[in-house]
Amino acid sequence: MKNFSLTLHLWTGLVFGTILVVLGLTGSALSWMHELDVLFNPGLLHVAAPRGMRTGDPFRSDPALIESVGDALVRDSRYGKPNTLELPLRAGDVFVASYRVPPGRANAPWVQSVTRQVMIDPSTLRVTGERNWGEFGMSRPLLMPTLFHIHRYMVAGETGKVIIAVTGVALVLMVLTGLMLWWPRMIGSAIWNAVTIRHGGSWPRFSFQLHRAGGFFAAPVLLVSALSGIYFNMPEWVTAAVNVISPVTPNPKLMNQSIGPGEGASVAGAVIAAQAKFPDGRISRVSFPARSGQPFEIRVRQPAELRQGPGATRISIDSGDANVLRVIDPERARGGDKFLSWLFPLHTGEAFGLGGRIFMCLFGLLPLAFFVTGLVIWVKLRRKKLFGM
Repeated sequence: MKNFSLTLHLWTGLVFGTILVVLGLTGSALSWMHELDVLFNPGLLHVAAPRGMRTGDPFRSDPALIESVGDALVRDSRYGKPNTLELPLRAGDVFVASYRVPPGRANAPWVQSVTRQVMIDPSTLRVTGERNWGEFGMSRPLLMPTLFHIHRYMVAGETGKVIIAVTGVALVLMVLTGLMLWWPRMIGSAIWNAVTIRHGGSWPRFSFQLHRAGGFFAAPVLLVSALSGIYFNMPEWVTAAVNVISPVTPNPKLMNQSIGPGEGASVAGAVIAAQAKFPDGRISRVSFPARSGQPFEIRVRQPAELRQGPGATRISIDSGDANVLRVIDPERARGGDKFLSWLFPLHTGEAFGLGGRIFMCLFGLLPLAFFVTGLVIWVKLRRKKLFGM
């Protein structure tokens, strides 16, 4: 059994190791995605704080301001009604309006989808600039989006999502087979030897001990990272498994329940209805109806949520009469829903605040260390096999 586990562990690492290294290094950078994006693009993503506020103060967009931004975009022939509008988190941040760009090359599964982002100053409603989110490039506006799409899709669209999900499955296999290979005899000296690292003047031995002990301690975080990575790209794979243990609430697409065509409810009305459900929450994103008969979706972050930034609370608002159609509340979720809502903040480390983000940033370097030490071990095993050393 151990020989089979060793073979599976080695070859899975050789096949998927390079992808895992790329995911780890890009993940380290993405731990500070917003901060780095603003640092590289101050003219695009940073503006003067509103009067009476200091840069960095918490910022809450009132319904009238949100509607004013939407109206300004609709009146401008260059933009029109956006698909989504992300709200400023702090004073000095901008509104970000997103527009879907028609897919090119017959919507091939390996083509990365592109979203046009337009940035708006909350105080003046002036457009500060725009960029194409999803377009590959190393320029300052495209650098962080490119790192994100490498990490999430390998910049390969739907095909990339499958590759990353399969890589997540491979990582689960590597962790499980690695634990089987690590498992010592249940005596004190053997256990101590399996969790300590000593150089002893031999680099191959040091690499083996670092790989073995480091893998043991990293196993829980690696499993969470693998499982969450699979879920983000192929949610049905994980949801089906979780649903066997604890029910997961289905969230089908909704349509308006109000009578009559068109969108009788204003953006401000939808925001007011959502805010009434969560008075202490911060509205972070508004998704506009893509076509007639569809509702608004309002994203909210509640104060106690694990997920930072935009939060994970979603309220669907009838675009005809501004009635609430559905609420997805991670704070009141149970069982499988609760487990799935934890995956993103655990994946990024933000569930544990600044310390968690720092930890995950450093943790992203481990796949490179495991790949290098694994190669040293593999080369040594090959030499023994070929030359009887």
